[in-house]
Amino acid sequence: MADIRRRRFQERTDFRNDFQSGYSNSNGAMFSNQGYPSQRKWDTKSNYGSGPMNKPRFSNGKGATQTLTPVEWTQELIDRLPKFEKNFYVEHPNVSNRTEAEVAAFREEQEITTVGENVPRPVVNFEEASFPNYVLEQIKKCGFKAPTAIQSQAWPIALTGRDLIAVAETGSGKTCGYLLPAIVHINAQPYLSPGDGPIVLVLAPTRELAVQIQQEATRFGSSSRIKNTCVYGGVSRGPQARDLSRGVEIVIATPGRLIDFLESGRTNLQRVTYLVLDEADRMLDMGFEPQLRQIISQIRPDRQTLMFTATWPKEVRQIAQEFLREDHIRVNIGTLDLTANKNIDQTVEVCEEGDKPMRLSKLLEKVMNGGRILIFTETKKKADELTRSLRANGWPALAVHGDKSQQERDWVLSQFRSGKQPLMVATDVAARGLDIKDVKYVINYDFPNTIEDYVHRIGRTGRAGALGKSHTFFTPDKFRVAKELVNLLRDAGQDIPPELARLIKTSSFGGNNRNFSRYRSYNSRGGSFSNNGRYGYGNHSNNFGRSG
Repeated sequence: MADIRRRRFQERTDFRNDFQSGYSNSNGAMFSNQGYPSQRKWDTKSNYGSGPMNKPRFSNGKGATQTLTPVEWTQELIDRLPKFEKNFYVEHPNVSNRTEAEVAAFREEQEITTVGENVPRPVVNFEEASFPNYVLEQIKKCGFKAPTAIQSQAWPIALTGRDLIAVAETGSGKTCGYLLPAIVHINAQPYLSPGDGPIVLVLAPTRELAVQIQQEATRFGSSSRIKNTCVYGGVSRGPQARDLSRGVEIVIATPGRLIDFLESGRTNLQRVTYLVLDEADRMLDMGFEPQLRQIISQIRPDRQTLMFTATWPKEVRQIAQEFLREDHIRVNIGTLDLTANKNIDQTVEVCEEGDKPMRLSKLLEKVMNGGRILIFTETKKKADELTRSLRANGWPALAVHGDKSQQERDWVLSQFRSGKQPLMVATDVAARGLDIKDVKYVINYDFPNTIEDYVHRIGRTGRAGALGKSHTFFTPDKFRVAKELVNLLRDAGQDIPPELARLIKTSSFGGNNRNFSRYRSYNSRGGSFSNNGRYGYGNHSNNFGRSG
């Protein structure tokens, strides 16, 4: 079947499916400084422009006006739809010959736990996954050595056609965990007819994650001529609409823009038989539950559904019960308790708000050696202000957050990935889903509001088994999450700063006691950079730069 499909694809026009990441050098000057002052060092360019960019706001797709009429999926309607295959798995003899004790030992070593009936055994290498040769050849080209834990268990489940819930930390290899079975699934389905929608639909919470998924889909789908497109807001609808009208087997989408195209009749979901919800917990956090319900109501109920999530809260459990079949299998990698990646060396520094600029400067002097460093701030305004100050003091920094245009965000990410600008200041829009290789250091300039966001932030480093480091500035106004942070550090085998332990003891007396002795907050309003209407860092504005 796969050979026949490949020959058919060879005869067809190869439509555009490559996403242009960033812009050519001729356009690069548009974003060379994002409107920030020119940095004194690191850059060979001297012409950065003079004024701030126009950064149009854009819809994130969560508008209440978006509505779709739910499809009433009667059995008669389902019977009229094309039949589809979803069980392609043939257990490898090596897998069959393993004893139950050997299987249990492998799962324990990989921290794999499963919930469900008749769970397929995990595979320990790529050959055991029973992938067709064209998939194995692409895996070898990518230089992968062995499946990750989630891939070892998810592949056999997905290839048997079972519904799957995968609970795994970021950077666990989940994208290939669902994309490679998706390619096998597509190649076994009837050929797309004019007007058909996609066979595989992947929903993601952010544009950045959607683009990354598309890049992987392009890489692994090229050998069998599988076409894809990426559908997200913040850019022109035209190219996306043209891709949909030409017909693509895989659509990767954020919910809002996909609903726009469904409402306008640009595409439909009647052919979707393989549905993926990537970072389901994040989509719920962002308020996408109504949109998810609208979209899934358009998809045939006998589909195969795979849900990937980093956490397993009640809200995710509830939608899993609704969207997945009763015989679904849940796979957990590691504990269900919130934990930080043990490959990350975490440092927490308790300080006053006003001390942060000077401390960050000293930290960068120590750790800035050409590796990529990701700095998180609490607000978009803080990200821009910090970036301006960093650049004014010679540091190669750019900012990315939700108020940047999609073009500018793409350019910033391309500059950061290439290492041309190795410092990126970001809000939590970049904390989930971004897969940037070789991020050496994550700095939490502002501690997030929840311990979950802290875990996701530092998870940008130490990915795929690599070692990483994080440094966090913790101010006393965040005392409510101090105990959770201590527990997290202890579970990960990290050192507990004595100042953090004292802060917990101090705050435990008198409830919301704000008298933290020497750790009184510098600014009761959250450490604004404002200095009586003038730009600066308060008393430390002259100290934020390279020493010497």
